[in-house]
Amino acid sequence: MQSMATWEMILVGILVVLVLLWIRPGIKNVFEQSRQAENKDWAGVLIPIGFVVLFVLLLIMMV
Repeated sequence: MQSMATWEMILVGILVVLVLLWIRPGIKNVFEQSRQAENKDWAGVLIPIGFVVLFVLLLIMMV
């Protein structure tokens, strides 16, 4: 597979910047709502991550 040409890398960089600018208001709104949340539900995030880590460890031990 060939590496990208310079103009292609510049185009991809511009595209990434435009996408970030496009979704910026939504990200800003999410952070505002997160700061104002009364009940921070960390268990809803940590439990699935814990299960994924345990599953990966199980797969590693089986090899």
